[in-house]
Amino acid sequence: MELAKDRDDQEMMLKKRNEELEKALRESKWREEKMISELQRTWERLRVAEEAEERLCSQLGELEAEAVNQARAYHSRILSLMNDLSQAHNLLHLQPVTN
Repeated sequence: MELAKDRDDQEMMLKKRNEELEKALRESKWREEKMISELQRTWERLRVAEEAEERLCSQLGELEAEAVNQARAYHSRILSLMNDLSQAHNLLHLQPVTN
C-alpha cells in the first residue's frame, strides 16, 4: 500500500513538473515569436532609414552642385561688375573736368 502511494506521489510530481515544463516551453516559444516579430519590424525600419539616407545624400549632392554653380555665376557677375566699375572709373579720370 505504501509503495503504491509513493508511486502515485511520484507520478503526481512528475505530472506537475511536466506541466510546468510545458508551460515554460509555451512561454519561451511565445517570447521567441515576439522577438522574431520585433526583429523583423526593426529590420524594416532600418531598411527604410537606409533608403531615406540614400535619398538625402543624393539630394545633398544635387544641392552642393547647384551651390557651386551659383557661386561660380555670382563670382563671374562680380568680376564683370568690377570690370565695368573699373572702366567707368578710368573714363571719369580721363575726362577733363569742365566748369
